[in-house]
Amino acid sequence: MNDMEKLRKQIADLLAWGEAHHTFEATVADFAAELRGVRPQGLPYSGWEQLEHIRIAQWDMLEFSRDAKHVSPAWPSGYWPSSAAPPDEKAWDESVRRFLADREEFQKLVLDPTRDLTAPIPHGKGQTLLREVLLTADHTSHHLGQLIIIRRLLGTWK
Repeated sequence: MNDMEKLRKQIADLLAWGEAHHTFEATVADFAAELRGVRPQGLPYSGWEQLEHIRIAQWDMLEFSRDAKHVSPAWPSGYWPSSAAPPDEKAWDESVRRFLADREEFQKLVLDPTRDLTAPIPHGKGQTLLREVLLTADHTSHHLGQLIIIRRLLGTWK
């Protein structure tokens, strides 16, 4: 494996790391269904709102990175679900599934040797694939921390 392949692998791995914090999978696992829509006292978001926000933001950055025709949601309303609670019990699992599928697609983009990590995205305003993946990892990490705080306040974090 050459240096560029090693770099690409580390960048792709960053999206799923659990070395400096808990992983996405550990953070969302075993979140009691009856508490997913509860906003703990003093906090403006529920676990469901955080999960959907993380998913939507990652999806937007992925699609921006690979599709010139992609139109981002309206800010900020398009990046948050319309209610504090999931619409049904299946919605949580579907959001998790979609997040993981999009994360895998992002990782494939980064690992693709035909993609220049530092070239400006043609339809952007100077953004690069490297910037988008680093921004995604940073954003996800931030909101996973908030999700853990929500779980601690609700008594569902071990």
